[in-house]
Amino acid sequence: MIGIDLTLEQKLRLTIYTTQVQTLSAEEAKVLLVEMMRQNMMKDNTIRNLLGTKKNVL
Repeated sequence: MIGIDLTLEQKLRLTIYTTQVQTLSAEEAKVLLVEMMRQNMMKDNTIRNLLGTKKNVL
């Protein structure tokens, strides 16, 4: 998003995560990617519910 950057803590967590995923097999990476997508969709739904919106804008 424009004008929104990661916090220092988020940047550190991303660096740690990047290092950890280097050891995953292709199959493990696929499973992780699908799970992350599911969790992201749940987060979007939670935000929509909190905002009281029904649009798929996230």
